Amino acid sequence: MASELCKTISEAKLERHKNLFLNYRNLHHFPLELLKDEGLQYLERLYMKRNSLTTLPENLAQKLPNLVELYLHSNNIIIVPEAIGSLVKLQFLDLSDNALEIVCPEIGRLRSLRHLRLANNQLKYLPADLGRSRELQYVYVDNNAHLKGLPSYLYNKVIGCNGCGSPIQKTEVQLLSFSSGQLTVFLPAEVKLIGTELDRVLPLQEMAMRTLYNIYCQSLKDLKFMTPISLPRSLLDLLHCPLGHCHRCSQPMFTIVYPKLFPLRETPMAGLHQGRTRVSFVAYCCSTQCLQTFDLLS
Repeated sequence: MASELCKTISEAKLERHKNLFLNYRNLHHFPLELLKDEGLQYLERLYMKRNSLTTLPENLAQKLPNLVELYLHSNNIIIVPEAIGSLVKLQFLDLSDNALEIVCPEIGRLRSLRHLRLANNQLKYLPADLGRSRELQYVYVDNNAHLKGLPSYLYNKVIGCNGCGSPIQKTEVQLLSFSSGQLTVFLPAEVKLIGTELDRVLPLQEMAMRTLYNIYCQSLKDLKFMTPISLPRSLLDLLHCPLGHCHRCSQPMFTIVYPKLFPLRETPMAGLHQGRTRVSFVAYCCSTQCLQTFDLLS
């Protein structure tokens, strides 16, 4: 089997194949042959369905830079590395039927991604910025039982969310959650604080982070010259990658969000799902003003 795999990959590399089929190979690790030397620079579609993969390599984008479609259906993938955000040409990503509990925010920043499949995993929340890109049109998260909130950016996209929204068990809660009436949703792990309409000022750390971001990203357009000496590494990393952007005004947010829930059953999309889901759209706002003025249907 190993020699046959090596032969298949070697032929694909030598003949500059655009499509590579590695389904049903009982693979437990990503084949090293795919990552040797310069990788497969011409490969556009990689099929690795129904294997036993648990993760993806950090240098995937470096070795397969022209991937347009990636099929990873029915593996055992637990973690998707942040480096997947570097697959700038990726348009179709299928991670359904895996063991994902977290989707890294970088997936929400894939600017070419049009079609995302995450059904039949163990997700509790989605990245706050998922759907912010206009290119993303199709998102399927069916049968993630504990997923109760969809970023409001996904409204007016084609979404599949049947089998989502099971009641949250208190013993399972390890993330911040937000309740409105009888509705409760998990918030992304990056969220440290939840704001309310009663807040008059932002926390000091959040104000400082937004000020630094505006100075260095908008005025100087570059964060590279900043070092851990001028700012702790954890805060420097946060500046490079905010937890999300306000769904009302696009202001970057770093530690706190002001969430607002819109039950799917109360939107015009309710008829498409016929009661088979109990999820809500979640608007992540940056301030009380945006919280009060955000309207999903306007």
